[in-house]
Amino acid sequence: MKIMIPLSVLLLLLTTNLFSQTINDLKLKTKEIPKGYTLSDGNNCVSVQACTFYNDIETYSNIVGTVKSKTMQSFKSRPDSGSIMYFEFEHVFKGERFLQGLLWGKGGQPTDEHPEEYLVKGKYLIIWSFHPDSPVREKSEAKIEAILK
Repeated sequence: MKIMIPLSVLLLLLTTNLFSQTINDLKLKTKEIPKGYTLSDGNNCVSVQACTFYNDIETYSNIVGTVKSKTMQSFKSRPDSGSIMYFEFEHVFKGERFLQGLLWGKGGQPTDEHPEEYLVKGKYLIIWSFHPDSPVREKSEAKIEAILK
């Protein structure tokens, strides 16, 4: 019985941590942005599909669920530019197959022309619209994976 109480408390803390996160916690802070990159206004999506999804998310709500909040960070550097799109849904994101088709077409995976990658964790969806091996994407993925374990 004594073991059950600490285990219950630990599970509660872990669950609370996941659900207490906000989109702002997931975003890269100024000091986390790799050298040579700057924040930029608007979007720098590599392919139009990712930014269309971001801009018109309400159109897809019957497929993916209702968005509670969304935000975007765009970055540029001399050899690279791109955007990170952050979505928080009212409930668990449910449109993964639809999103794959929208982003990548029939191939169902990233290509040179459509290099976007995404992560779904419960009610959060993050889309990285960068070319492969982008330092910004790598830094953001590591941060988000650590936060949304």
